[in-house]
Amino acid sequence: MIAATAFPCGTTMHITQHTDYALRVLIYIGTNPDRLVTIAEIAERFDVSRSHLMKVVNQLVREGFVEGLRGKGGGLRLARAPAAIGVGEVVRRMERGLELVECFGEHNACLLNPGCRLKGVLAGALSAFMARLDAVSLADLIGRPEQRLLHAGRRIA
Repeated sequence: MIAATAFPCGTTMHITQHTDYALRVLIYIGTNPDRLVTIAEIAERFDVSRSHLMKVVNQLVREGFVEGLRGKGGGLRLARAPAAIGVGEVVRRMERGLELVECFGEHNACLLNPGCRLKGVLAGALSAFMARLDAVSLADLIGRPEQRLLHAGRRIA
């Protein structure tokens, strides 16, 4: 996954496990466009807690990435075409905040803030990170049908 990018100064940019699971769910659903998939199926395939995955899926539904159909024979499907789902958009909507350091937040108490140049460097790095994610759609991650790795019966960890 797109979990971490290392920078020369030792700072690491990362996305939360919640967002990582959201991307996995979207990829899995996207690789199964001809049928509905269930939370239980996804949880088993990725060896993830079903209750945690339900929180992720609920947010994906609220954000308009996934449609959930209830009842017997229900399941999940993409709410939009894979090409219309940008990875950057998913990350922005799933993450609670993208503050890399304290001074990015509302409650900045850093003594270095008035003359600190690190904030600008980190803001530029975050911008480049998000620009890279914005350049990728779910369709890019899924690939063509003959390239797909998430075939039924294979556990993905």
